[in-house]
Amino acid sequence: MANHKSLIEPQLYNYLLSTSLREADILRQLRQETANHPMSNMQIAPEQGQFMALLVQLMGAKKTLEVGVFTGYSSLVVALALPTDGKVVACDVSEEFTAIARRYWQQAGVANKIDLHIAPAMETLDNLLAAGAANSFDFAFIDADKSNYDGYYERSLLLVRPGGLIAIDNVLWSGRVADPQEQNNRTKNIRAFNEKLHQDQRINLSLVPIADGLTLAWKRPESVD
Repeated sequence: MANHKSLIEPQLYNYLLSTSLREADILRQLRQETANHPMSNMQIAPEQGQFMALLVQLMGAKKTLEVGVFTGYSSLVVALALPTDGKVVACDVSEEFTAIARRYWQQAGVANKIDLHIAPAMETLDNLLAAGAANSFDFAFIDADKSNYDGYYERSLLLVRPGGLIAIDNVLWSGRVADPQEQNNRTKNIRAFNEKLHQDQRINLSLVPIADGLTLAWKRPESVD
């Protein structure tokens, strides 16, 4: 979760935004409102949202999953990219944060595309699997508590179809993952998670240095039993 972190210097980052960002007014309004929130650092960067929307469109995705909603920027940008019959199944635990999200989803005319579950995400994901939703999602985005990244990933891998894509945020953790002096639990969890995915033969992998680092894990068709 990062709203303006960048691995490139500010002048070049501003140039990147000025020559490539095409942000809808409703997205900009949400981003600006969230900037005043005391936890605004949890919002994704706009260029990351645009990149995710492009991935969804390239895949022809119709059914997507989100773990971690906050004020709804990522779910909104994906919902806007989906066709009229598309669906986002969104997981969060906060009624307070997602109340902002609901307001913007409604204003954007995509509230009917977003199915929000207020409950621990692991519980929601397990319920989806129990209901027979395995191999039915095209795309998943994980951007929640780092201690549960592995659990969210394993369940998402079951839920996305063969050839589906999982995107995981904050995998560069402001560079702390590469600093051996950083040994706090969240940094160690992300470091271990990155190492696990590097070795995971069920996926094809790319770690993209956008915003705070975004891992793309493509589910290999042969990974399905």
